[in-house]
Amino acid sequence: MALHRDPKWPRASEWLAGLRFPQTTHRLGLLGLPLGTGSVSPGRCDLAPEAIRTALQRFSTYDVEADRDLRAIALHDHGDLALGTLSPEDAFEPIRDAVKTALEASGALACFGGNNAITRPAMHGLGNLERCGLLTLDAHFDLRDTGPGMLNGNPVRALLEDGLPGDRIVQIGIQAFVNSAEYAAIAREAGIHVVPMGVVKAQGLVPLVEAALERLAQRCDHLYVDVDLDTLDRAFSPGTPGSRPGGFLPWELQQAVRRCGAHPKVRVVDFVELDPPLDLADTTALGAAMAFLSFATGLLERA
Repeated sequence: MALHRDPKWPRASEWLAGLRFPQTTHRLGLLGLPLGTGSVSPGRCDLAPEAIRTALQRFSTYDVEADRDLRAIALHDHGDLALGTLSPEDAFEPIRDAVKTALEASGALACFGGNNAITRPAMHGLGNLERCGLLTLDAHFDLRDTGPGMLNGNPVRALLEDGLPGDRIVQIGIQAFVNSAEYAAIAREAGIHVVPMGVVKAQGLVPLVEAALERLAQRCDHLYVDVDLDTLDRAFSPGTPGSRPGGFLPWELQQAVRRCGAHPKVRVVDFVELDPPLDLADTTALGAAMAFLSFATGLLERA
């Protein structure tokens, strides 16, 4: 069924297709990274970029809370990288190089995964890891052993082994009973700043994200934000196999990601772990699309 067309209600999907104001103030890139292999819970995360793009049809370009219109951003959709059935190891260089190229044309880049294994190569696209910082909004540490190979459960461990200093990693939203004591010990030993969900509930997600961004900005030239959609409460993220009750509410995630978009050192954000066949009423895809739009609103707040 065709959606109603109203020239006074421009859709976010039209912005994706090139609709913009004659004069734009910011540039944003979009890159689909449909990696589906190497998942702890095998599924079809490779279908996620298309699902999120489709969900954008249900939103407009106007953020009434910020009184900003995303048509002020020159958005360039680079399409989906052809990854096919490549393993995370074989997809490393194509993803790294595609992110690096896309960043050359934009002030910031949003990546639609794919599973969380894209985070390692995409962060390498920023350049020298010693000059970069990582903020994860995730229920999990993603510190599983790398011996069996690259997985969606070990990108942070792999980045540590690649040379990313642990004190340049902040993980917010780590949940009870979905992690292990062994991996918590690795996080402590590496110097990762971990903010469990209980602290988030007590202090609020937005202040903690703002503090994390400033903490990392003092140490780093460029920041990468990894948004694992399983950080949302299970009721709002049925399309992610790792989500559980007790996670973020959608409005909390939207506000947090908007703050990330506003920070001048954030160069890349990814949205990962959506498995469309598991989704109910497009709930997770819609949440991912709105989080992406919120990041874009934040971008408009940059000088």
